[in-house]
Amino acid sequence: MKKIIVLFTALFCTTITYSQNTFSALLKDAETNQPLIGATALLQGTTIAATTDTAGLIILKNIPDGKYIVVFRSVGYVTRADTITFPLNIQQPILIVLQPDQNELNEVVVSATRSSRTIANIPTRVEVISGEELDEKSNMKPGDIRMVLAETTGIQTQQTSATSGNSSIRIQGLDGKYTQIIRDGFPLYSGFSGGLGLLQVAPLDLKQVEVIKGSSSTLYGGGAIAGLVNLVSKTPTEQRQLNLLLNGTSALGLDASIFYAQKFKEMGATIYAAYNHGTAYDPSGTDLTAIPEFDRYTLNPKLFLYFNAKTTLTAGINATAENRIGGDLHYIKGNGDATHSYFEKNKTGRYSSQAELVHKLNDNEKFVLKNSVSFYDRTINLPGYVFSGEQLSTYSEANYIKNTVKSDWVFGLNFLTDKFNEGRNSNFPLRSYQNNTIGGFIQNTWNVNKALTLESGIRGDYHNQYGFMFLPRISALWRISPQWSTRLGGGLGYKGPNVFTEDAERIQFRNVLPLDVANTRAERSYGANYDINYRTPIFNGAGSFSVNQLFFYTRIEHPILLTLLPNGNLQYQQPSGDLNTKGIETNVKVTYSNFKLFIGYTLADVTQHIGNTISKYTLVSKHRLNNVLMYEIEDKWKIGAEAYYFSPQKLNDGATGKAYWTTGLMAEKLWERFSVFINFENITDTRQTRFDTIYTGSISNPVFRDIYAPLDGIVVNAGVKIKL
Repeated sequence: MKKIIVLFTALFCTTITYSQNTFSALLKDAETNQPLIGATALLQGTTIAATTDTAGLIILKNIPDGKYIVVFRSVGYVTRADTITFPLNIQQPILIVLQPDQNELNEVVVSATRSSRTIANIPTRVEVISGEELDEKSNMKPGDIRMVLAETTGIQTQQTSATSGNSSIRIQGLDGKYTQIIRDGFPLYSGFSGGLGLLQVAPLDLKQVEVIKGSSSTLYGGGAIAGLVNLVSKTPTEQRQLNLLLNGTSALGLDASIFYAQKFKEMGATIYAAYNHGTAYDPSGTDLTAIPEFDRYTLNPKLFLYFNAKTTLTAGINATAENRIGGDLHYIKGNGDATHSYFEKNKTGRYSSQAELVHKLNDNEKFVLKNSVSFYDRTINLPGYVFSGEQLSTYSEANYIKNTVKSDWVFGLNFLTDKFNEGRNSNFPLRSYQNNTIGGFIQNTWNVNKALTLESGIRGDYHNQYGFMFLPRISALWRISPQWSTRLGGGLGYKGPNVFTEDAERIQFRNVLPLDVANTRAERSYGANYDINYRTPIFNGAGSFSVNQLFFYTRIEHPILLTLLPNGNLQYQQPSGDLNTKGIETNVKVTYSNFKLFIGYTLADVTQHIGNTISKYTLVSKHRLNNVLMYEIEDKWKIGAEAYYFSPQKLNDGATGKAYWTTGLMAEKLWERFSVFINFENITDTRQTRFDTIYTGSISNPVFRDIYAPLDGIVVNAGVKIKL
């Protein structure tokens, strides 16, 4: 009997042995035919999995007979699933090609570089906030784009008014005046009009936000020394878009907006309209508003005319009107007296037109004409002081684009005008000016081979006040392997000085003398950055790991400084010296199943050199940490937690601010046509008023200190988004 059992056992084991199969495949990129290193294959329903080698070869062993689904994955590619029946009659490896995933961040097409390439194929380093990430950030602050930018590594939002919330952005520690903010390629937020720019742009009608860090003056002219932010508007699609958003806050704020877009045969249209309201809010008991009272109305209609397959005309208008008042809470609520009498009123009107004509000469060439006219009117009212003015600026551009197999060319001319007329409110000298700039540029992007791409450009600008500027730049992208790539780039930049800086905005331009143009020259800069990228699948393809390491350096020669004179007035001067920023940015992204973890670290070492004196630059967190953890079930749930660290900052009064953390939680439940969301911002109630002062002097005549930490504390907002 024992012999029979042994015999049957041997026969059974032999059967199992002979029913084991081996499967081999070569995984390649469907577009480049390059092998995919580190891609994975998984036999669904089993633990049988493997990873490709340096040749893209993958081998799965010990597969029982039967029909199985084999899942192939690689970071940045569409997952592929094939049904395969074993045993196979084919002995040699099977060719499996994977398509690049157009929804992956590195496949997003960007426009800020003037060449419509994906991030993966652009030598210039571009960061894009789009899709779900932009949607998630807009839940936190639907009324403006401060949150979208402030939570990006290397970018810091700087509040310039303690009671009105006016803010600017600093890239890699440099003042907001060195960052150029544009919309769809049009420079609409500079000079006087940049003061409240971040507060008056909402994210609902934005398709994506593109950020280039480092000098971009060759691309768009003066002002882009620290970097460039391009706000890209949504465009109509064949399927109608009708989105509504309603949001309320625990500080009694309200945001209501609607966006409509649709494309027809010969035309298309987008319309964005919004109403934003803020209630005067003081969580600290100082009697000063951490959030001002305001009412803002926005209307942005745009028309798209498709004359034929080759010619498209786009024309739109952006209109924003706002009344904003911050200051003493008693005064704002109508209970002011001799003690409670401080206020800061801002009345603004922002109106601009944009037109763009695109004509395709053939499949490889096109001609583009662009024009914008922008009018900005603002009045600042304080007790015993008024500053007002109107800014009229225009931008016109013509460019020719040619794409070939090996390279892309862009040739262009542009003309900018910027005229500011200050209202006569006192006997103080007027700060009015008129600047005109004409420029020409050439850019080439050359595919040297499959691994190396070079991008080079030159620009020549003539400024009516500061003369001729020559601006070269060059960048290189080397795709070392499917997992590794690196970029190196650098260029020159310049900024035509004017009186509208963070330092002047902080004091509402009081006692700031006009610029002495005859004794002032343009601020010139040069900079470079180098980054290296690595990405790989982990957990047998169920997750991914990627890291981007950036090193940056920018030097600005003879920066203008707002200097106090013996008579109490302030004057812009250019002492011998320089301003430079150097440091690193580290971005890590880890995904597993439904989880996404983002970790960002910024080291910004910014120093001011004046003569033989070297000092730390003010209002810069040398060390910053960004941490975001997201849990997402597609089309059902989004849950997120975030934590941000800011190291101590040097203040303008010589003191040093304290280090602090802010944290938040967000959740959104999604259905097919609508979703509800709730966001707990700053749940640790971190406020500068809890650990430091924000003003000196009396409550009726406060002298404000630098604002380096939040003032509004914990704020909860919740709302609903509807898609019809």
